[in-house]
Amino acid sequence: MSDVSFQELKPPPRILLGPGPSNISPRVQMAMTQPMLGHMDPYFTTIVADAVKLLRFLFRTENEITFPISATGMAGMDASFNNFLESGDVVVIGVNGFFGERMVDIASRCGAEVVRLDVEWGRIVESEAIEAALKSRKRVKLLALVHAETSTGVLQPLAEASRLAKQYGALLLVDAVTSLGGHELAVDDWGIDICYSGSQKCIGCPPGLSPFTASKAAQDILERRASKTPTFALDISMLARYWVPRDSRFYHHTVPICMLYALHEALVQIVEEGLEARIQRHLRHGTALQAGLEAMGLTLHAQAGHRLSTLTTVGIPSGVDDLRVRQRLLNEFGIEIGGGLGSLKGQVWRVGLMGYSSTAENVLLFLSVLEKLLVEEGHSLLAGAGVVAAVQRLR
Repeated sequence: MSDVSFQELKPPPRILLGPGPSNISPRVQMAMTQPMLGHMDPYFTTIVADAVKLLRFLFRTENEITFPISATGMAGMDASFNNFLESGDVVVIGVNGFFGERMVDIASRCGAEVVRLDVEWGRIVESEAIEAALKSRKRVKLLALVHAETSTGVLQPLAEASRLAKQYGALLLVDAVTSLGGHELAVDDWGIDICYSGSQKCIGCPPGLSPFTASKAAQDILERRASKTPTFALDISMLARYWVPRDSRFYHHTVPICMLYALHEALVQIVEEGLEARIQRHLRHGTALQAGLEAMGLTLHAQAGHRLSTLTTVGIPSGVDDLRVRQRLLNEFGIEIGGGLGSLKGQVWRVGLMGYSSTAENVLLFLSVLEKLLVEEGHSLLAGAGVVAAVQRLR
């Protein structure tokens, strides 16, 4: 083995201002170094029970089925469709970005009939279109929407969509990967039946867990399935017997112990900060960033009045090299941002302010560095305008 080459594990420090993951707090980092336990250890199961209670607080729900799936947010999406759809079921899916397209892909793999609601990327799915789609079929089982579309920076209204879903007898499925813990999300009050998220964004935890919750109505659908859920690893009924057992705890898989420590600590920090205060922090910093970008003469991509505060999409000025700017941000200043996905590739940058990364310092640092790089790319702008506008908004 002496000829095997390797490098020392020494990752460089980064300021993560992309679409995720976000930076984590020292407390969350420290939580992951706590002693390893077995996943059925009596002490560890108290951490599991705490995490479930804390997730119910975060989702604002009393749902019995509420727990973290031991995989990333994509597994949450997979579980949501594979558990509640069967071959021949009808699902209406809002497609106004990359992750709406992912929903269509997964639902199609379930053998469902997909009714697409195609909207220009960066705009919301209007309630009139939702109602027309629900009316178009005799029986729609699911209405699926992305609450915070990570590819476009648009925030989808859900209250009216929920009312329409109930009116037409459909379950409401919501992707909250980029909104949970950073935007208002009230599962019970808004009548959301199935909701999943990711641990690595506004929650402020490393990637690797997908918080999930399902209503009693969704649970009833699950129990009436004509066939077994096609995926063993993501079988919600089986997973629930470990995470929220009604009697003895059931072994399904070995859960990621250290990740649960991290999630527990991240959720405790959310409780300490206060959920409303946390939402307002994300709003304050997101709007300051957007004010700064517009003061620099840049164009925000997402529909006005429906912009995420957790992730901002901004148009790349003509003549500016997308990749070169992002590489310089990373290599010279240690700042990561995201490029565009799908049809927006090369057209927008995606700037995230989520969880521990959502700070006034990061807003001002990013705006000042971006100004420098844009000027060096030959783009003319008013010196300092972005930072001044952001400071005024922060005040």
